[in-house]
Amino acid sequence: MCSRREADAYIERGWVLVDGERITELGTRVDPAQTITLDRQAETRQGGQVTILLNKPIGYVSGTPEHGYKAAVTLILPDNHDPDDRSRQRFERAHLAGLAPAGRLDIDSTGLIVFTQDGRIAKQLIGQDSEIEKEYLVRVEGRLSAAGLGRLNHGLSLDGAVLKRADVSWQNRDQLRFVLTEGKKRQIRRMCELVGLKVTGLKRIRIGRVMLGNLPLGQWRYLGPDERF
Repeated sequence: MCSRREADAYIERGWVLVDGERITELGTRVDPAQTITLDRQAETRQGGQVTILLNKPIGYVSGTPEHGYKAAVTLILPDNHDPDDRSRQRFERAHLAGLAPAGRLDIDSTGLIVFTQDGRIAKQLIGQDSEIEKEYLVRVEGRLSAAGLGRLNHGLSLDGAVLKRADVSWQNRDQLRFVLTEGKKRQIRRMCELVGLKVTGLKRIRIGRVMLGNLPLGQWRYLGPDERF
C-alpha cells in the first residue's frame, strides 16, 4: 500500500483506519484478522505522486554524489524533458520533492533509471522480495568459453553469496545481453571479471515491462498511466 515512511506519515495525519477506527499512534498493534484501510486523502496523495524515467549518461551517479560527481536527479529539469513524452503530464517543481532513485546504475553506465515519489513503486523495484527483471546490453573484451557463459548464467558468487540465476546470452560478436533479478554493486562488471572479460560499455534497456525505447540520452519522461513495471 505504501512505504514504511509514508505509513508513519499517514498514521500521524489520521489517514489510517483499523476496522473503521482512525489510528494516530505509531506502533499500534493490529490483529491479523482486522481490516486496515487508507483514508481517501491518502489515496489522493498517492495518485498525485510521480515516477520519472531517465536515460542516464556516463559521469552521473544514481544516488548521493561523491568526489565532485553530479547526481543524475539534477538532469530532471524542464529543458531535458523528452518532447515525445506521451504521458501528457506537465512538469511541476513539486515533482522533485521526495524524488528518490529506485535502484542504482553506476557512474560508468548508461540507460534506464527510475526516480519515484511513490513508496509502492520503490518497494516493487528494490524491496527485499523484488523479482523485477532488469535487462542490459554489455559490450565486452576478451574470450568467453561455453563453460564461462554457463557460469555467468548460474554458478558465480559475489560478497560471499551465490548469485541468483541470470539469463546471459550473446547479442552479437562483442556484446552480451544480461537479464538479472538482483542488483549488487557493479554486479555485471564483477561477474564478467570472474570469467576473464572486461566490460567496455554497459547500458540498461529494460526494467520489468518498461523499456528505455527511444528516450534520448540525458533526457527524461514520466511513467505513463498505462505503464506497469
